[in-house]
Amino acid sequence: MDAIQVLMIDDEELFVERMTKVLSRRGMEVRSASDGRKGVELFAGGDCDVVVLDIRMPGMNGLEIFKAIRELDPLTPVIFLSGHMDSRQVAQALKGGNTEILLKPCLVETLASSIEDACERRRCFLDLSGRE
Repeated sequence: MDAIQVLMIDDEELFVERMTKVLSRRGMEVRSASDGRKGVELFAGGDCDVVVLDIRMPGMNGLEIFKAIRELDPLTPVIFLSGHMDSRQVAQALKGGNTEILLKPCLVETLASSIEDACERRRCFLDLSGRE
């Protein structure tokens, strides 16, 4: 099995650095963006199995980024990760086909397991549908 390609879009640099180190040790390849515009560009420009997306960021917020990602690819799993979500944001995220919502602080094992599970579901769906 190829390494899981993860795109983290989060403006908290220390958090992203820490998570990137831990996820890399688990055999995942992690790219990151600290703002929405760069995140969407990275998503559009390369392979990505799972997106980990912060909901509150300056400029484009997580829901706007999520919408842009869905327009490019409706199948890539997106895991929202945030310390601040209200019920309206949760409803919008779930309505858009989001796979999971985790609240910060989140155990790195929880995030890693969520990424692995989301990737496995995506790969199974692609195998069943004959898509690549």
